[in-house]
Amino acid sequence: MTKTLTKHLQEIKASGKGIFVPYIMAGGHDKGLDGLFEIIDLLENSGASAIEVGIPWSDPVADEPVIELAGQRSLAKGVNLTGIVEKLQEKTVEVPLVIMTYINLVYQYGIEKFVKDLAGTSVKCLIIPDLPHEHENLIKLYLDNTDIALVPLVSLTTGIERQKNFCQNAEGFIYAVAINGVTGKTGNYRDDLDKHLANLETVADIPVLTGFGVSTKADIERFNKVSDGVIVRTKIVRDLHEGKADDVEAFVTYDSNYQK
Repeated sequence: MTKTLTKHLQEIKASGKGIFVPYIMAGGHDKGLDGLFEIIDLLENSGASAIEVGIPWSDPVADEPVIELAGQRSLAKGVNLTGIVEKLQEKTVEVPLVIMTYINLVYQYGIEKFVKDLAGTSVKCLIIPDLPHEHENLIKLYLDNTDIALVPLVSLTTGIERQKNFCQNAEGFIYAVAINGVTGKTGNYRDDLDKHLANLETVADIPVLTGFGVSTKADIERFNKVSDGVIVRTKIVRDLHEGKADDVEAFVTYDSNYQK
């Protein structure tokens, strides 16, 4: 069964538009979790293809300082995975939601319970950056008969055969990591990045989205030429925290309507 997110992103790709996924930190709003759907509505109304919702944790290995600080603000408000799931159960939205979390949090929650509790919400995808590909069946076992995808992350150091392995039977999208290290580091792209992304597109049967370090309109234009779209994390989190909702709205509107 093809997952909803896969079909949704394939339709955007077929329309000739670039796919755009903004990231937010759950509970990072001044209102805490009470402001979660306010931000989701802003991004959805601006045209976001999907929205990545980060789960705060004390040891976020993939996050750079802006996102890590957002997580700390959220944790200081008492936000946790249980509270986030309960909030997501209160309301559904049209735009697909993507949960970005870490495996320890899911273990603590209970893998089967986590997946079961997300059923009926707008969550259509999970990203777990510290879950090795070799152990992804720990999660996939519970996702097989659901509408929730597990997205693989492919880095610059991933060999071609391993890329093929990652992409085989993948759903949702392929998360192409543009830089090695934490998110948010801009301008440190390798010279062979564009070639890497273009090659990955030939391997994958589902959309390839570029993330980590993507933050400018120039990045949007560049990576839409060699992949199917982008994920923007740090810029969105920083601008929302600084009260620049109008800037975020304009940026998302531009990126979501980018014609390839």
